[in-house]
Amino acid sequence: MLMVVFKIALVCISLSMVGLIFRVIKGPSVADRVIALDAIGINLIAIVAIISMIFNTNAYLDVILLIGILAFIGTVAFAKFLEKGEIIENERS
Repeated sequence: MLMVVFKIALVCISLSMVGLIFRVIKGPSVADRVIALDAIGINLIAIVAIISMIFNTNAYLDVILLIGILAFIGTVAFAKFLEKGEIIENERS
């Protein structure tokens, strides 16, 4: 019974990924695209977590942490780019 719930959850998350990919492509603004990319990262974490539960293993927990860190760094970089127009600041003296 629990496997059926896991499979239904994977289908629902996959459908939301399709909607988020559509938002990344057709988003009306850059901020909408950034939010959609962040949500895609969260959905990837959920997919890997459900697959880890299906296979009954802890091997994918490192992958979950890695995806989380990369999604956070990407969101911070996009936010800084939207705010200042550049990601790496050049210090001029």
